[in-house]
Amino acid sequence: MEGVSGRYDFYIGLGLALSSSIFIGGSFILKKKGLLKLASRGSIRAGQGGHAYLREWLWWAGLLSMGVGEAANFAAYAFAPATLVTPLGALSVLVSAVLSSYFLNEHLNVHGKIGCILSVLGSTVMVIHAPQGEEVSSLESMAEKLKDPGFIAFAVCVLVSSILLIFVAGPRYGRSNVLVYVLVCSAIGSLSVSCVKGLGITLKELFAGKQVLKEPLGWILLICLVICISVQINYLNKALDIFNTSVVTPIYYVLFTTAVMTCSAILFKEWQHMLLHNIIGTISGFLTIVSGIFLLHAFRDIPFTPDLLPLFLKQGRADLHTFWRGAEKHQSCLHQPLLGPEDIHNGSQSVEEEGERV
Repeated sequence: MEGVSGRYDFYIGLGLALSSSIFIGGSFILKKKGLLKLASRGSIRAGQGGHAYLREWLWWAGLLSMGVGEAANFAAYAFAPATLVTPLGALSVLVSAVLSSYFLNEHLNVHGKIGCILSVLGSTVMVIHAPQGEEVSSLESMAEKLKDPGFIAFAVCVLVSSILLIFVAGPRYGRSNVLVYVLVCSAIGSLSVSCVKGLGITLKELFAGKQVLKEPLGWILLICLVICISVQINYLNKALDIFNTSVVTPIYYVLFTTAVMTCSAILFKEWQHMLLHNIIGTISGFLTIVSGIFLLHAFRDIPFTPDLLPLFLKQGRADLHTFWRGAEKHQSCLHQPLLGPEDIHNGSQSVEEEGERV
């Protein structure tokens, strides 16, 4: 019975994660449509300090869509493993890219299309091979997991490395190296996902009628979550302000998801009962998503024109036809006699003259 319940929880979490990506990806389109509509009216744009978007219903629809998506993502952690939920967040980028090409007339080049296909394939592989048994189903079990020496060592390493990055590496290399602030966001983000997971279990038990509001662990997790999210937003904004979005986004996704999967493996031990082929499938699916996100973002602003083709493709079919004609001509030369008719005739005359002399 527990196995059937765990399987239902897995599919509920999967559905929530997928719906979260759809709502969040669509929210960017709605907000952008609202802002473009205001710009066409001559209103002061948001980038110039204007707040006219607060009177646009499309912008509010986008905000509502994002709120629904974040709520669904929050709830997904209560049902499905973090190893599955976090990587599927990349689908929101895919949804946003596809919808923008249809509704915002933004060009999606061939690199972006390949990236979308790779993201879908990688997500499918991860869903097939992700762990379906949930290790933590109660707040008491969550408290025991948090006392694990392995997780305590991991949390200490995250905090110490984040402090060093913020106060030592940040002032020196923060404006020249994109990894400094992105590493801070990713490391702290792995702890925030653990807090979200614990709060999701708390709400799940609360709706089941259990007295969990008296437990201090839920409130501690809430405070830690607020602190972690504040640090994440602060340093992610710094990275986006200094560096190009097309550089920050794929690097942040890779490092953040890797940190979350590492934390999940240590805290929840979701990988402990997985078979070898499922572990390989999960890692392969994640790397496939990473490749897709990289292609989607890194080459987003690069137009794919014939000038970018290799030389042998740029010459076109005419040159290929010329090449094959030259090859046929060369091949026909192999079957020709070494001496032409004139050479044979001249040779025969010289032989007759020498015979007459003799």
